[in-house]
Amino acid sequence: QVQLVESGGGLVQAGGSLRLSCAASGRTFSDRGMGWFRQAPGKEREFVAAIRGDGSSTLYTDSVKGRFTISRDNAKNTMCLQMNSLKPEDTAIYYCAARVVAYASRYESSYVDWGQGTQVTVSS
Repeated sequence: QVQLVESGGGLVQAGGSLRLSCAASGRTFSDRGMGWFRQAPGKEREFVAAIRGDGSSTLYTDSVKGRFTISRDNAKNTMCLQMNSLKPEDTAIYYCAARVVAYASRYESSYVDWGQGTQVTVSS
């Protein structure tokens, strides 16, 4: 099991940027695929982006391609989500999550460890 703590959320105007971070505990961080999910008010949680354990491959949902970039620093046990050109529809609680295997995945059920989430609000 790994403990995950998100940070970096906040209020930003449309068109602005935010950088989310996820700090992980544990010694096997590099062996684990990681992902970002989000949940908007009144909606189900949805996949945003994922990255393989060694950082060699990434996945994105279509609505954030070209605007968001996922990355990780295994030496620091951290994962980041750089969010540019933010839109009001990006408003949500953002969660980081970890798998027990190295491959990236867009499927929520394949993640076993979750952070508490960080609020992102984009005003129009």
